[in-house]
Amino acid sequence: MENFVEISEAEVRINFILNTKCRSNLVLRSLCPSSPVAFKVQTSSPHKFLVNPPSGLVPPSSHIALQIILKPQDHIPPTFPRSHSDRFLIRTAPFDLDSYGSNQSGSVISWLSTRPTQDIKLKVAFVGPFLLQQAVSRGDFEAVKNIIKRQKLVLYDLSTKEAESLLRVATQLDNNSENMVNLLLEAGLRTGSREDQEEDANNSNVGFYQVDPRWESKGWNELHVAVALDRTADLETLLRKGRRETLDGRDKEGRTPLLLAATKGNIECAKMLLESGAEKNAKSNDGRTALHRAVANGNRRMIEMLIQLDADPTICDDRGHSALDNARDKGHDEMVEIMERGKEVLMAARYGDKRRLQALLQNGGSMNFQDQYGLTPLHIAAIKGHKDVVLVLVEMGLDLERQDNEGHTALHMAVEGGDVEVVQALIDNGANANAKTKTGISPLYMAKIMGYDHISQLLLNRGTCSSPSSG
Repeated sequence: MENFVEISEAEVRINFILNTKCRSNLVLRSLCPSSPVAFKVQTSSPHKFLVNPPSGLVPPSSHIALQIILKPQDHIPPTFPRSHSDRFLIRTAPFDLDSYGSNQSGSVISWLSTRPTQDIKLKVAFVGPFLLQQAVSRGDFEAVKNIIKRQKLVLYDLSTKEAESLLRVATQLDNNSENMVNLLLEAGLRTGSREDQEEDANNSNVGFYQVDPRWESKGWNELHVAVALDRTADLETLLRKGRRETLDGRDKEGRTPLLLAATKGNIECAKMLLESGAEKNAKSNDGRTALHRAVANGNRRMIEMLIQLDADPTICDDRGHSALDNARDKGHDEMVEIMERGKEVLMAARYGDKRRLQALLQNGGSMNFQDQYGLTPLHIAAIKGHKDVVLVLVEMGLDLERQDNEGHTALHMAVEGGDVEVVQALIDNGANANAKTKTGISPLYMAKIMGYDHISQLLLNRGTCSSPSSG
């Protein structure tokens, strides 16, 4: 049975403060294109929570905002961030307006009581700076980690004074102090104002981050640290100030800053690094690329960004598994579709389907996707003689000198295909007519041994060399 609705969050997260009314906002989105969806929200703790609205209709293919309100509480939740006793249930079913002709809550509840429903179960999590402080003071490492995991910006909501206080409490713990401090710093705890930090960076040769034993033990450079803390402004400044010599620097696990960004899911940092020239297919010590790590995290947005910037999903790790293989194994159909757009581009190039090719490229398909033989769409269009497709790819900036596994460029493939117009189009657009394969074969030598006199003459007229080994 297809789902009637989807909910914006997997759980109800309450930013908890003592003796204060606290709220959490959810969005209930209809997946039914032709009829409204009736809903009713129930809670296991009606003495604590209010819901607005508690029931109603979601218009076809539209959405409605739900507000969960926690009444003021005079004690800390007995368990946090996950509550063991508080739950929400959202009951839903398609609603027949012709039968009731009304949007009154009584009609909705009556309808739901007589129909089979699809139910959404939501657990409750209590988060926020107040509970973070409580968890740190208790030395509850797991609670701190889970609050930060659920609410990544919680540390950024702290004032300088609050951040310093939190760090001081962490350093004074009897047990697990070092691990707690490491957790807070790596998650982005910032002491001192941004203005102070930027002034320090401008006046220091070591940038934003003084050498820290915790980071030094990991082998991190400044870019690694900025990425780990998801500090995009700091990363931008480091790149602008010429910290590019460490762009593909590796930590003790062989991770570049890009690989670390993919591991932690910091998309903006990853994009900044790629746009600054970071190696998009760099491997860590286990052979995994940024795409492998994005798939492992189930991070669809990271995968989309990496694919759009031409990361290769077919590269295998040390176990012989590609990111595409892993996505298939995990049943991540959306991710597979995103990564296979490159294959669709290859097929459009193979069949000379210019319109399909342009549509795929406009929707995130990678023109640099390579098959198991290292062939790009340009290689394939060239050998098939599809001049229009070749010109589209060239105009979009595909590298004319990209080689396949044997060192063939698109010009080699055009010669092999025997189409003089494609050969000329590539040369006119700057293809290197003297390019050599890994065995030293030039396009002219290939044309001669294949008996393509018209292509040989064209290449000779452009001043190319005839021997397989000469330049």
